[in-house]
Amino acid sequence: MQNLKWVLNLLFVSSLVHNFVHSSSQQVICSSQDRETLLGFKSNIIQDTTGVLDSWVGKDCCNGDWEGVQCNPATGKVTGLVLQSPVNEPTLYMKGTLSPSLGNLRSLELLFITGNKFIAGSIPNSFSNLTSLRQLILDDNSLQGNVPFALGHLPLLETLSLAGNRFSGLVPASFGSLRSLTTMNLARNSFSGPIPLTFKNLLKLENLDLSSNLLSGPFPDFIGQFQNLTNLYLSSNRLSGGLPVSVYGLRKLQGMSLERNGLTGPLSDRISNLKSLTSLQLSGNKFIGHIPASITQLQNLWSLNLSRNQFSDPLPAVVGRGFPSLLSIDLSYNNLNLGAIPSWIRDKQLSDINLAGCKLRGTFPKLTRPTALTSLDLSDNFLTGDVSAFLTSMTNLQKVKLSKNQLRFDLSKLKLPEGVASIDLSSNLVTGSLSSLINNKTSSFLEEVHLTNNQISGRIPDFGESLNLKVLNIGSNKISGQIPSSISNLVELVRLDISRNHITGVIPQTLGQLAQLKWLDVSINALTGRIPDSLLNIKTIKHASFRANRLCGLIPQGRPFNIFPAAAYLHNLCLCGKPLPACRKTMK
Repeated sequence: MQNLKWVLNLLFVSSLVHNFVHSSSQQVICSSQDRETLLGFKSNIIQDTTGVLDSWVGKDCCNGDWEGVQCNPATGKVTGLVLQSPVNEPTLYMKGTLSPSLGNLRSLELLFITGNKFIAGSIPNSFSNLTSLRQLILDDNSLQGNVPFALGHLPLLETLSLAGNRFSGLVPASFGSLRSLTTMNLARNSFSGPIPLTFKNLLKLENLDLSSNLLSGPFPDFIGQFQNLTNLYLSSNRLSGGLPVSVYGLRKLQGMSLERNGLTGPLSDRISNLKSLTSLQLSGNKFIGHIPASITQLQNLWSLNLSRNQFSDPLPAVVGRGFPSLLSIDLSYNNLNLGAIPSWIRDKQLSDINLAGCKLRGTFPKLTRPTALTSLDLSDNFLTGDVSAFLTSMTNLQKVKLSKNQLRFDLSKLKLPEGVASIDLSSNLVTGSLSSLINNKTSSFLEEVHLTNNQISGRIPDFGESLNLKVLNIGSNKISGQIPSSISNLVELVRLDISRNHITGVIPQTLGQLAQLKWLDVSINALTGRIPDSLLNIKTIKHASFRANRLCGLIPQGRPFNIFPAAAYLHNLCLCGKPLPACRKTMK
């Protein structure tokens, strides 16, 4: 959701890039000094798998052939440099450092170098010479160290985005001098210390994202002065104290995420003053007291997450036009003793309901508008009753989590809606055979099955080629029989846990065909034979445990199997070879 907010900002930047591209198409010849500066940047890039820099040839860097370069057609000066690689494509990147020569591009208005993954080192101090710069975006590289204080000397800068790098140290106080700034994004770094007091000067700010850092200290009171603020993201830091009253005066604020901090105190009734608020994310803090009744007056609020705090009963009554736009609610793991799902939650057309650890009891209630629901988490409660009847009408359900309840039923009675991608029934009293859930009629949408710690029996079923399972957790049950060789059909499988069952036979060679597997646990069963060397074909494996079986012979002697902790292989008949003692010659 937070990323969606930034899409709007990137669309704005993209429009600037579009305009630059069109202006550059009329350029006859570029400044020789700017051309040499660009070649200086190119020389600092020792590897470019994107192929972009291969186009930087010839004397005219402004004729449209130099990819990513935009110019002013009247002056021949470079005004934009846009080098963007897709973050989710690991084979496309640039490797090297930012050349200090870029500081010579005195007419540069847009510098956009993102997603290049292996551009490392620091930001050159010479960037302080880019006094025409309006957009500085260096996201998702490997830049590190302290950010230069001199970056605060760019008087026209409107967007500063350094997200997804490895910067550390204090956020420069000089950034408070960037009075034209409307967007600042320093997320996903390792900045520490308090949010600088000098930020109080940034009165034009519309978007502020400092999330996923190590920032500490109180929530700054001066943020309440940012009357143009639309999005405020400070999640995953170490901020403390309460929310200052001034924050409740941000009438343009649409998105506020303060998750995973150490914020305390109650929420004020003044929260209803945040008239534009659409998303409020406060999970993982230490807020106390009642959830204020005035919060239901927020007419535009569609996502509310107050989970993992210390809010207490009673919940506010929701009547009339209360919460008219709400689609997603999460009240999990507070000091709430709900007993039953509140009627206003049952009656609303919600897409996400999360009430884990809210002391719900009894049978499943009937939801008035179940077809809108896509995600449901009622785990860690005291629920009983018929799961199938409850789920039947949820035709758009994609994710359901009912773990840690008191559900007692046979898997053969479970009928999942067609589009369910993830089902979690762990730690209940579920019986029956796994084949009731996984068979040739299983939906191709199903990706995750969590059935750990139940009373499921029978055999592991054969797996058809149409299955798209990524996670299969069936540990701590009463499953017997062998691992079928058709396990190889689960080509998307990332996690397999069949530990603490009664599984016999050998580990099939075909298990080594699961090229995406990262987690494998077959411990505490009755498996025999050797650990097949075919497992060495799995290059993605991060964790494996074979302990407490009846395995014998040489452990596969290749990484990572020969460097896993010895505990992963203990309590078998006669396993040997690294990380255990060497085999006797007769056992190899």
